[in-house]
Amino acid sequence: MRYDLDDLRLFLHIVAEGSITAGAHRMHLSLPSASARVRSLERHAGVPLLIRGRRGVRLTPAGTTLARHARDVLDRTARLESAVASYSRSPTAPLILLGGGSAMHRLVPQALVSFLRAHPDVDVRVSESRTPQTVRMLADGEADLGVVLDDEARDCGLHLEPLGDDSLVVVGQAGGVLAGRTALTYGEVAEHPLVGLDADSSLRRWIEKHLGPHAPVVRYRTTVANLNVLVALVVAGVGLAVVPRRAIDLHQPLDICELQDPWARRHHLLAWGVKGRASPTAIAALAEHLRQAALSEPSSRNAHGDLVGRRPFPDG
Repeated sequence: MRYDLDDLRLFLHIVAEGSITAGAHRMHLSLPSASARVRSLERHAGVPLLIRGRRGVRLTPAGTTLARHARDVLDRTARLESAVASYSRSPTAPLILLGGGSAMHRLVPQALVSFLRAHPDVDVRVSESRTPQTVRMLADGEADLGVVLDDEARDCGLHLEPLGDDSLVVVGQAGGVLAGRTALTYGEVAEHPLVGLDADSSLRRWIEKHLGPHAPVVRYRTTVANLNVLVALVVAGVGLAVVPRRAIDLHQPLDICELQDPWARRHHLLAWGVKGRASPTAIAALAEHLRQAALSEPSSRNAHGDLVGRRPFPDG
C-alpha cells in the first residue's frame, strides 16, 4: 500500500499528544478530517492502529510498529529533500586556510567553530602547513588565508597583518626540575629528558632548523602527534617540553620558564592569498574570526602577567 506522508505526520502527532484532537490541532486540521485520515490508515493497514478511550488514545501493537517506521520514513525523506536542495544553491568554492601545528592547536579550531556557525553556506578546507609552503600556496593562488610565522614570511610580498604571540617556552611538571627557574636556554633544556612532537611536525622541524648543525644531543623519551598529548605527558612528569605559550592551559599544574634563545621569540601573522579564489566577503569574514580568536586566547599573557597578544606591525 502507498502511505501519504501527511497521514504519517498526523499519526505521529497523535501518538505524541495522546489524542486525535491535539494531533489534528498540530496539523491545522479539523477533528473530522483528522479522524477520517486515521480511519483510512487503519483501513489500508487492515488492523486497528489506535485504541480510543475517554482520556485519549493509545497504540495497538500494529500502531507501535507503524509509528516506529513512520519516524524512519519521515527522517529519510527530510534528508532526501535537503540533499536535493543543496544542488539549487549557487556553487561556491570552499575557503582554503593553512597554518602550522601551533595555530592548529587552538587558534584555528576556535575561529572555525564561530565562523562555520555564522556562515552555514560557506565551507572551509583546512590543512596543516609550514610557513614556506603556506607562502608559496598563497602566492600561487592555491589558498585564501594562512597563519604564518613572522621570521619566515616577512619579505614574502604577501599582505600580512599581526595576529598574536606564538613564542616558545619550556614546561615541566609542577615542583620538578624547573621549580624556582624563570628562564633558561635550549642547551640547558637539552640536559634533561624531553618529550616532543613527531619529527615531521611543523613545530619540531622549525625548532631543529633554528638550532642548526651544532644542536645539542637530545634524549626524547617519546614523541607524539599533537600538543594536547605532549602537554599531558609533561604534567605527568615524563619529561620537559618546548611548546608555544598558547598551547598551555593556565590551570594546568605546570612550571613554565621563558626560553632565552632569540629564535624562541616569534609571532603569528595572518597572510592573504594574492588571487581571489573564493568570495572576498567570505574570506574577509574568516579573517575577522581568526583575529577575534587570537584576541580571546587565555594564554595571551606571559609568565609575568604582561599582555603579549598583538604587537604593532613594523614599517617595511
